[in-house]
Amino acid sequence: MTQLTTSPLFVAPVTPQNWRAVAALTVHPDQTEYVNAPVFNLALCHYSPVGWAPLAVLAGDGVVGFLMWAVDPADGFCWLGGVMIDQGVQGRGYGKAAMRAALAYLHHEHGHTHFALSYHPTNAVAAHLYRGLGFQETGEQEDDEVVARFVLSPLG
Repeated sequence: MTQLTTSPLFVAPVTPQNWRAVAALTVHPDQTEYVNAPVFNLALCHYSPVGWAPLAVLAGDGVVGFLMWAVDPADGFCWLGGVMIDQGVQGRGYGKAAMRAALAYLHHEHGHTHFALSYHPTNAVAAHLYRGLGFQETGEQEDDEVVARFVLSPLG
């Protein structure tokens, strides 16, 4: 079972107070083929009919990352997308901690236990991260990306 989170890193909705810090996040140049700019994803959250909701990844007083989530009405899975950690703090375990914090938040605040995400098949870093958290590839494709799913084990 994946431990949800005990780190000081947490996720919270993007707000009028933190959206500029989210918009300023960047990734290493070799990651830009896999990750949209946060400004694009913030616009997607506002204008897409999918209903994406943006979350800031916070450590201490600062924004260190971003992700977004939406529920697919076809299967009820909570999809995670746009996951990114700022290049200035990569390599500190924030990606794994951010995912654990997001799973915990979405479970405790919204009751979700079934999660899905997708990533490009050549993105070995993402594949390693998500597999390490318990996500399993399903053989499904979303556009040109591999779909992986995770069901949160009951606590107890």
